[in-house]
Amino acid sequence: MSWRESLAEAASGRRPTEVGAAWILQDAPLFELGRAADEMRRRIHPGDVVTYVVDRNINYTNICTCGCAFCAFYRDKDAPDAYVLSEAELDRKIVETGEAGGTRILLQGGLHPEWGLPEAEALVRAVKKHPIKCHGFSPPEIAHFAKQSGVTVSEAISRLIEAGLDSIPGGGAEILDDGVRAVISPKKIGWEQWAAVMREAHRQGLKSSATMMFGSVESPESIVRHILRIRDLQDEMGGFTAFIPWTFQPGNTELFSDPRFGSAEGPGFNHATGYLKVLALSRLLLPNVPTIQVSWVTMGAKVAQVGLFFGADDFGSTMMEENVVASAGVSFRMSEQEIIDTIRDAGFRPARREDRPCST
Repeated sequence: MSWRESLAEAASGRRPTEVGAAWILQDAPLFELGRAADEMRRRIHPGDVVTYVVDRNINYTNICTCGCAFCAFYRDKDAPDAYVLSEAELDRKIVETGEAGGTRILLQGGLHPEWGLPEAEALVRAVKKHPIKCHGFSPPEIAHFAKQSGVTVSEAISRLIEAGLDSIPGGGAEILDDGVRAVISPKKIGWEQWAAVMREAHRQGLKSSATMMFGSVESPESIVRHILRIRDLQDEMGGFTAFIPWTFQPGNTELFSDPRFGSAEGPGFNHATGYLKVLALSRLLLPNVPTIQVSWVTMGAKVAQVGLFFGADDFGSTMMEENVVASAGVSFRMSEQEIIDTIRDAGFRPARREDRPCST
């Protein structure tokens, strides 16, 4: 089967093979792939609405035991710039978010070696003292809290829901392929554990997003495998509201000096053309996930704007605060008005969303 036949199969909503989908990613011309993704996007989302959300990403600590090679944010406990947000600082950030019209707080942080479920519950309760939604804790964080406290993942999620957790971000996925994870994040949970946490969260009624960080050492087949594993889990549980692919940012990371960086087969995918191809393929391979979101935080406003013609229907968050990508030296910023103007300039109608957890 050629890339052209595989593309036609994916565009019809059928599931191509991993090999066929990898051919699409490597060989399909950019604009043919983009047109197919745009057509599917318009079938799923008739009309001209592109959504976005006003929220704040609060990273409650940068202390982390994982030490992932792709991460420039984490610090050892004794590092001079290691931190844990105080309750007063957390409260100040939440109040500022509400005053700016924000509707949600995104809680994510490092895997602190002394933190378990009580600390996580306290964070959620601190957020829920305010009239705002709490979108918090990626699967590695939840698994860490459960392990530290000697409880099951199921109990951990149940207790977080009781504390007020509204939804879960899809972080910590990177590439859902343990061969890749052994290189870039060997201390982090494997892909099956990541999926197990999401499965249990969905079983208990929590919705979530799903993400993919690509452009490091993975092959095109690994990218495809990741997306199809999300598709399988969505077929099973139906709990993903959005998929957000974003590119590895190498600045200040250990992986940047690794000779394996950039050695994957085929062209690299952490540039604009590669990003748009992966974005379009994501829309085609995930007909069962409602929303595909652009990543202006890593790609900038203009590439994200073009992404609206490559399958995406959501512009993400205003990101009042962003520390993880910024620590790799990337500092794109957009106000709510700039997001609105960018969407309108592309010929779409911007709409604030309040009820779908699509941000990372």
